[in-house]
Amino acid sequence: MMSEKPQSGSRRRFLWTAWTALLGVAAAEAAWIVSRVLRPRGASGTDETVGVMTAGPVDRFAPGSVTAFPEGGFYLVRLEDGGFLAMSRVCTHLGCSVPWIDSEQRFVCPCHASAFDVRGEVVNPPAPRPLDLFEVRIENRVVKVNLASAMRRTAFGASQVVSA
Repeated sequence: MMSEKPQSGSRRRFLWTAWTALLGVAAAEAAWIVSRVLRPRGASGTDETVGVMTAGPVDRFAPGSVTAFPEGGFYLVRLEDGGFLAMSRVCTHLGCSVPWIDSEQRFVCPCHASAFDVRGEVVNPPAPRPLDLFEVRIENRVVKVNLASAMRRTAFGASQVVSA
C-alpha cells in the first residue's frame, strides 16, 4: 500500500490566499478608520455652510455665562460686557478635555491641573498658551460658531470678543 503524500502546494496556496484576504480586510478597515478620523465632524445644528454651528439666539446666553457644546467641542462664553467667545474644550498642554468649574469660575484640566480663566487665558501652568478660539458670528441676533478651524492664540485681546 502506498501512502499518499500531502499536497503541500495546495496547502501553501490556501494559506497564501487566506493571509492575502485577511490583509485586504485589515487594509480596508484601516482605510475606513483613517477616513473617519480625518473627515470633519458634522455637528447637530449646522447650517448650509460647512462647519458652522448655530448656538442659539443671543438672549439665550446671559452675561457672565459659560455654555458647553459637547457636540461641537467648544464652550460659548458670554462675558459680563455682553461679548462672546467660543473656546475649544481642548487643553493646550496635552490635549485633554477641559471642563468648566462653575464654583471656581475657571476651566481646570483634570490631567495636569492647568487652569484657564473665563477668557481662556492660562492662570495655572503647565499649559503654554490660552485655549484656542473658534470664530463667532452674530446674524439676525443668532449666535453662530465656525468650527472649521480653531484659531491658535498667544494671549487674550479685546479684538477676539464678538459683541452682540
